[in-house]
Amino acid sequence: MDTSLDRPQWRLTANYRLHHRLQVGIELNPKAREAGPLVTCFLFTETETRPAFFLGTSSDRIGSPAGEQSYFATISKYIPRLRTSVYASLNYSEWDDSFNVPFGVGVELGKGFSFRPMYDGDRGHLMLNYFAARYGVSLMYVWLETTGISFSAGI
Repeated sequence: MDTSLDRPQWRLTANYRLHHRLQVGIELNPKAREAGPLVTCFLFTETETRPAFFLGTSSDRIGSPAGEQSYFATISKYIPRLRTSVYASLNYSEWDDSFNVPFGVGVELGKGFSFRPMYDGDRGHLMLNYFAARYGVSLMYVWLETTGISFSAGI
């Protein structure tokens, strides 16, 4: 990400699904010399009539100081008729020592492309994504003022 802050310049994550309801991983932020846990526990998976509900932890928001975690409860739902997904979280931020409410909408544009406006509980971001079967790339407009790019791959 194009910023003078060390922590978000380079971020590497690796996740492993231990069980269909439990994913664990690690986040590395090399410029900040930081490593932190990633955990997601899927309490309810999404069905046609029920949203997904999951709990987890990860580093705090983009731009937060090294060592600050967040803890979240998230609900999400895909709406097929609109080709749109929505989510909202109740998030506890160690950085702020307070709760906030991140949310976002993902709109499918077709042929693997999607657009995601989102709010991280403090500031807004925009993402233009392309996802194929085993990889993806996202162009980010973080805080609606600086750019970034994200690559993902799965096996």
